[in-house]
Amino acid sequence: MANIEEKVEKLIKERIEKIGYELYDVEYCKEGKNYFLRIFIDKQDGIDINDCEKVNNEITDILDEENYIKEQYFLEVSSPGIERILRKDRHLEQNIGEEINIKLFKKNEEGQKEIQGILRQYNEEYIELENNTKIERKNISQIKKVYNW
Repeated sequence: MANIEEKVEKLIKERIEKIGYELYDVEYCKEGKNYFLRIFIDKQDGIDINDCEKVNNEITDILDEENYIKEQYFLEVSSPGIERILRKDRHLEQNIGEEINIKLFKKNEEGQKEIQGILRQYNEEYIELENNTKIERKNISQIKKVYNW
């Protein structure tokens, strides 16, 4: 499914940027019996429902024309939110020095399945937090930015 995500991202990125938005991420997944193509957009002063509608109208025809996805799917356009998921290296880069929450596939040596801390650095193999905790990326199921209310 990552291949579909990459194709869709390349297809719509320039179009979305032309109308004043950042393409934050593309997610294609199956939930139950339904498929979803989720387009996450952002801009400096935030996203509202009108922004989502504008982007939806801009990309629907081009997605239909290219027909990368053979299954019937639901298209959702939304903001990545305040506590956004960090899936790509560029997301991590933008959040160095920020507090993040990491969920693991399996418990680490300390018996934790969830770790929170300040992102210090990352590479292909590890995410490192400020307290020198290194977490293998292959054991990470999700990374989210933490927003302290």
